[in-house]
Amino acid sequence: MIVFPAIDLKEGQVVRLAEGDMDRATVYGDNPAEQAVAFAEAGAGFLHVVDLDGAFAGKAQNREAVEAIIAAFPGHVQLGGGIRDAKAVEGWFNLGVSRIVIGTAALKDPQFVRDMAREWPGGIVVAVDARDGMVATEGWAEVSDVSITDMARRFEDAGVASLLFTDIGRDGLLKGCNVDATVELAQRTDLPVIASGGVKGLDDIRMLALQASNGIEGVITGRALYDGRLDLAAAIQMAGRE
Repeated sequence: MIVFPAIDLKEGQVVRLAEGDMDRATVYGDNPAEQAVAFAEAGAGFLHVVDLDGAFAGKAQNREAVEAIIAAFPGHVQLGGGIRDAKAVEGWFNLGVSRIVIGTAALKDPQFVRDMAREWPGGIVVAVDARDGMVATEGWAEVSDVSITDMARRFEDAGVASLLFTDIGRDGLLKGCNVDATVELAQRTDLPVIASGGVKGLDDIRMLALQASNGIEGVITGRALYDGRLDLAAAIQMAGRE
């Protein structure tokens, strides 16, 4: 199972939000590239980067910071946040991003995701962000009337690499990952699932790693790393051991 340390960007700074609320941001640093290098030195081969401002604006707002991260990080960068047209997708892949996460556009324009998945095999991840079981979009500011299972099943035959499932109600709160809901989604679809939201320690990593054979591809963790509750090297070791 892959452990993705997260770098969330707001106005060029490394932050973590509580439940996706931009007004509840904790700043953890002002040098995203330096943070990326620190994660690499701890053994990370994958990185999850989100342009939070871009998610709300619908287009890149932290381009300089993302480019610096790509240049500094020797592994694979997975990027999301406001990527909603083919030109943006192509531009980021050409700059060296390994996978693009599409959320809002996946709900509002499923054909766009299908087209991108066909053009960039293995490069597109669909974000399934849930609030009370329903899909949230626009940087989690809006909640749709589409269930997470229905959303996931729309893309089973589209050629996407994975689903990224986030329980918004736990994100950034260190309440523990919603393992049951994540595994349930994986079992209801044919796509691998990346868990996100609420990871608070090694127990979450262990429980998810035990479900790798049930379709859990990876886990994203942020605040627990920044607060020192989770050691990244230990998490990576745990993810590969179970």
